[in-house]
Amino acid sequence: MQTSAGIDVLRAIADGSLPGAPIGATIGMGIESVEEGRVVFTLDPAEHHYNPIGSVHGGVFATLLDSACGCAVHSLLPAGVGYTSLDLTVKFLRAMTADTGPVRCTGTVTHLGGRTALAEARLVDGRDRLLATATSSILVLRPA
Repeated sequence: MQTSAGIDVLRAIADGSLPGAPIGATIGMGIESVEEGRVVFTLDPAEHHYNPIGSVHGGVFATLLDSACGCAVHSLLPAGVGYTSLDLTVKFLRAMTADTGPVRCTGTVTHLGGRTALAEARLVDGRDRLLATATSSILVLRPA
């Protein structure tokens, strides 16, 4: 059980005091900033992220977007309260390659209720061009 508020955990991951989730290390994403209801992830796309057609795999997009949505909600949860994604709707708008350069994915909470939350995320390149968006419904897991 988590003994710290979500925002404190996320800030500790961002500053390196706590290790991030293993998926972050696997794909090379990191947390740039954390505020209440808002989290920004970063990634430097590389060829090891590619699908067979020579661009970043959609699963990498979805992982960034899902992480941003979920962690934005996590930033508002007290200690001992968890969450899980119920759904994720992704809109792919522009390809991403190693030539795209660093990208940023910002997740923002749009609603936090007692049992569910809604969040949205935007994935942009260094010139602030929109690469993808997502919305997510999130189940809030409160102790019985």
